[in-house]
Amino acid sequence: MPELPEAESIGRALSCALTGRKIVRVEVFSPKMRTSLLPLLSARLDGRTFTGIRRRGRYLIADLDDGRGILMHFGMSGVVRVESADRPRRKHEHVFFHLDNGQIFRFECPRRFSLLEVCELTSPGRMPPSLAKLGVEPLSADFNGNYLYRKSRDRHTPVKCFLMDNAVVVGIGNIYTAETLFAAKVRPDREAASLTKKECGALAENAVAILTQAISDGGTTIADFRNVDGSEGKFVQHLQIYGKRGETCPRCGHKISVIRQGGRSSFFCPGCQK
Repeated sequence: MPELPEAESIGRALSCALTGRKIVRVEVFSPKMRTSLLPLLSARLDGRTFTGIRRRGRYLIADLDDGRGILMHFGMSGVVRVESADRPRRKHEHVFFHLDNGQIFRFECPRRFSLLEVCELTSPGRMPPSLAKLGVEPLSADFNGNYLYRKSRDRHTPVKCFLMDNAVVVGIGNIYTAETLFAAKVRPDREAASLTKKECGALAENAVAILTQAISDGGTTIADFRNVDGSEGKFVQHLQIYGKRGETCPRCGHKISVIRQGGRSSFFCPGCQK
């Protein structure tokens, strides 16, 4: 599932490809996705111009010149491209936005868990109401060790689940939580309330560093993720712990273990994560 670095990478590429471009025509080929795509056909998008792309957590908002936005989430397998109209439609490309430069914004999602819908904004630049309850951005000044320490008090949920709670902090996701916990030497199954101020500081510091590096590398491709140009995320080359069950810990030499938490795999080293 695309996490924050993947969404950020897509957003930056779309900002270059879409900003200033006018929508000429919308086509919907298979309307069933997380929400129906049919409303796109009656949303009066023809003639509207993209004015910019913003990210909130794993969501992107493509701003339009009439004050509305197009809200996107990539589910487990969503891929977007901006390509020539000469390129034939792929089997799982569900929506085309024909642009005034002859190219097409294409939205593909084999598993159909993605989201693409028009949203009303109370004023230009504001976030859609559906995102109002999201927590802080991990790359913002509001995210630090003191914030995590305050939020973790009296929280008996495992640390991994705490860091993946979008009401606490948005977009870190399974891969980057595993890498953050490893870098901070914290086990994923400890209670969040047991974290010390020092550990919270280490978690925040490492989360920021890892997410920043992942954005620089264009995200992480494990299976489905592709950037707008079709390239794979290169951060997979820097993974220390995720997906490495049974391999040797690069820090202490113990074998890497995995447990299940919230239906997801949690990779950790029992030797140096405490």
